[in-house]
Amino acid sequence: MKLVKHLLDRKGREVTSIAEDASVLDAIKMMADRSIGSLLVMDGDALKGIVTERDYARKVIVKGRSSKSTQVREIMTTKVCTANSHQTVNDCMTVMSEKRIRHLPVVEDEKVVGLISIGDLVHAIIEDQQEEIEQLAQYISS
Repeated sequence: MKLVKHLLDRKGREVTSIAEDASVLDAIKMMADRSIGSLLVMDGDALKGIVTERDYARKVIVKGRSSKSTQVREIMTTKVCTANSHQTVNDCMTVMSEKRIRHLPVVEDEKVVGLISIGDLVHAIIEDQQEEIEQLAQYISS
């Protein structure tokens, strides 16, 4: 089974972040420009929270708030579930399913080293299953 570090080696360790005093409008523009669904909220190297499209929909749009005047800190999730690079893909999938979240920051020694999404995990699981099927087919045919 693949580990989180294998996913990060393949996809890269770039993390897109925003400050907690930024406007929600800036956050949404940044997500749209990069075609991503979440931003880590950082203060230097310190992880302060995460803001997602879901946060925007539920805490700004539905409540009729202004994207320009609302700060990220007002809608971000502060109790962030994280992973480490030595966890398995299956472990992360379990956490994400149980917590109903789509993004996990990867933290090592209290420093963010990457971000994985539910899509990254699904892709890795499909790859593993395809490899296993090919190995079984070779075993059967030999």
